[in-house]
Amino acid sequence: MSDSIRFACTGCGRCCTGHHVPLTLAEARQWALSGGQVIVLIEGFIADGPGIPADQREHVLRRSYPVSCGAGQLHVSVTFAAFNPGRCRNLDADDLCSIYDNRPLVCRIYPAEINPHLPLRPENKDCPPEAWEQGPELIHGKLLVDEGLRALIEASRQADREDIAAKVAICEALGITTSALKGNGFTAWLPDMAAFSAVLEQVPTAVDAPWSVHVQDAELTAQLHQHGLQLTADTPLYYAFIGF
Repeated sequence: MSDSIRFACTGCGRCCTGHHVPLTLAEARQWALSGGQVIVLIEGFIADGPGIPADQREHVLRRSYPVSCGAGQLHVSVTFAAFNPGRCRNLDADDLCSIYDNRPLVCRIYPAEINPHLPLRPENKDCPPEAWEQGPELIHGKLLVDEGLRALIEASRQADREDIAAKVAICEALGITTSALKGNGFTAWLPDMAAFSAVLEQVPTAVDAPWSVHVQDAELTAQLHQHGLQLTADTPLYYAFIGF
């Protein structure tokens, strides 16, 4: 990461095309009410298991929720995201956001990262080179200098922590109870939006439904069996497994 990064949006619309935008619970409700499709992305991990660097453990634990999985326990992280396989439904003919004043937190935060363990790398973004050659300074001495942006990032992290129990309860109510293992992939679900919206109207409490983990790697399967987890390698019918 450079010691200094500047940024100014060029209005190209690339960041609004082909990206599933993470939503807070309130934003997911609004997205559903406006006729949008939500995609549910799930990953899980074992609190005392392998795969999570020690310096990241606190962050991932705070935005996860423990669920029963076989004879063991899995901590799951659930992301509700705006489903945008192509152009965002809110982009107008001039590639401008038609809900700009009410756009999701993640859109307001872009191009900064929400995860404190991910550095901002311009080469990983879709913005043209000129976007990084103008505008106010975002990063100086490897520190984010925009106080307003820092506040938005903290609001997003706080929403992740506050919403996770409700997200898990919503998933259980919809029968969405298969996770992937963090670092190995995600399970991706496209819920029926009528059912999703109905559950969002009155968020249930978690019912301790049994969860499973989708794993295809034989060595990883052997490791997870040692932790008593319920595993599946069956071809998914209602979700996609997105492996890394």
